[in-house]
This record gives sequence, C-alpha cells and structure tokens, in this order.
Amino acid sequence: MADIRPLPRMKSWLFAPGDSEKKLAKAMASEADIALLDLEDSVAPENKPAARALVAEVLASSDNRARLWVRINPLTTADCIADLAAVMPSAPGGLFLPKAEGAADITRLHHYLTAFEAAHGLVQGSTLIAALVTETAAAMFRTGDYAGDYPGKERLVAMSWGAEDLSSALGAREQRGPDGEYAHTYEMARSLCLLGAAAAGVAAIETVQPEFRDLEALEKRARRVRAQGFAGMLAIHPAQVAPINAAFTPSAEELAHARAIVQAFADNPSAGTVGLNGAMLDRPHLVLAQRLLTEAENG
Repeated sequence: MADIRPLPRMKSWLFAPGDSEKKLAKAMASEADIALLDLEDSVAPENKPAARALVAEVLASSDNRARLWVRINPLTTADCIADLAAVMPSAPGGLFLPKAEGAADITRLHHYLTAFEAAHGLVQGSTLIAALVTETAAAMFRTGDYAGDYPGKERLVAMSWGAEDLSSALGAREQRGPDGEYAHTYEMARSLCLLGAAAAGVAAIETVQPEFRDLEALEKRARRVRAQGFAGMLAIHPAQVAPINAAFTPSAEELAHARAIVQAFADNPSAGTVGLNGAMLDRPHLVLAQRLLTEAENG
C-alpha cells in the first residue's frame, strides 16, 4: 500500500451527469473539493455507454484526477462492471458506490478494483471508495458493518446517505413534513450514516438539497449538520458549492476558542477539568478542540 495518493479535501462534492460535456466541465472548473462524474441516476439507460466514454475521456485529459470521482452503478447491475472497465484505465481518484448494503459490498468492489489496478499498472489500493449507505431498506440495518475488519476497508474514506432512493424503496409519497424537515425515517437514515461513519473512522457526508436555488436554506442546513458531526455535503449545482465550503470551514472565532481550550489544558496538564470563560470543560472538550484544529490545518 505504499505511495498511496493522499486523501483529498471532502467538504463539497458536486455531481455532474456523465453524458453532459458542458456540466462535467462546469463541475471540474468549480471550487468543489470533489467533482462527482455520475454514471448512475442522472444518466438514462440508453445514454450510459456514451457517458462512460465521455467520463473516461475527461478523466484521461485531467491533470488533477485525485478530485475527480465517478459514481458507478450498483454492484448488483451489469452496468457496474461496464463502468469500471471504462473508467479505471484513466485512474479516477475514487468511486462513489450507490446502494451499498454493508461491508461485503466494499469488499466486493475492492476485489474488482484490485484486478483493474493490476491490469492497468495502477498502485494497488490507490482507488478510494465513498459509499451511499441508506438507499435501501436492507442497507439501513447494516450501517454499523463498515466499522469491522474486512478486505478493502482501507479504501473506504467516506459514507453518505440519500432520501430519494430510500423513499422509492419504501413506496413513500413524501419525505418531509409541513415544516420542510425530513420525516422520522429519513432523519434516522441521516443518524445511522453519521454513527456508522464515526464507528468506521471515515467522513460522514450530508445528502443533497434538491432546492438548489435556496442558498440561504442550504447554508443553514450545512452549518447545522456540520455541528452534528458531518464533514461535508453533496451538491447538485455549482451555485451550492460556495455556501457548502463556507459552512464547513471553521470560523476565526471557533479556531480561537479551540486554541484557548488546548492552552488551558496545557497550562494544567494533570487536571481532568479546567475553567474557561465561565464554563467548566473536561477532556472530551479537549479532544474536540484538537480535532477541529487538525482539520483546519489539513484544509
């Protein structure tokens, strides 16, 4: 596993349909940390062969493939292998796996990738994986599986969730209540994704906001889920990237407070708790502060 490419920043992930040269170009030119070249839901079945060819061409011509990821089709479809055969020669930075149903799916994809990397002279293990882990009813029961010890775990760097495919699987006619907030089942999906990602030691990525013109609501939601522990968010329009990046970037005040916490404990190395600005802080506060500073240093 030597010489594996470093992890990219993962605050913003921008989808672009794989059969649209114009939208692919916009995604690649955006400030998104990761451009997601999509071969799944945004591409009609009859357009998938052309989309594969276009995405492979775009990848091959890029000088920054680490931030170019491909959402392939589900492992249960014949399209999955066709996707891999088309894009792996061009070495995408990673693959976005939809409808994942547990660690066994990561292992299966890992074996496929190991073969394709060997066939095309790529570094073994260099193709990273992010998984959509709540898109089927069965998947909801397996979000804790990703924390186990299994072949391919080292490739998994992020987990996300989705409401649209889950509602389709459930036969649900609505996802949100009158207040615009997700119904209980979808909030549970969000929570299971967050908990599963934390257990697995990978980034939790918030799902898309379909109302792409309401940027104020988007940023509020992004800030809320970041406070809950999410590390980034999916986007479906270039205009959503800036609010997402802003929401997931620590403010100067946050960083100053984190440094003050670290300093307070450094000044009292044997203390289990310290007082700061009228509040009593214990060791978990120190861990959170150190984590925030480390994330800021890493971009």
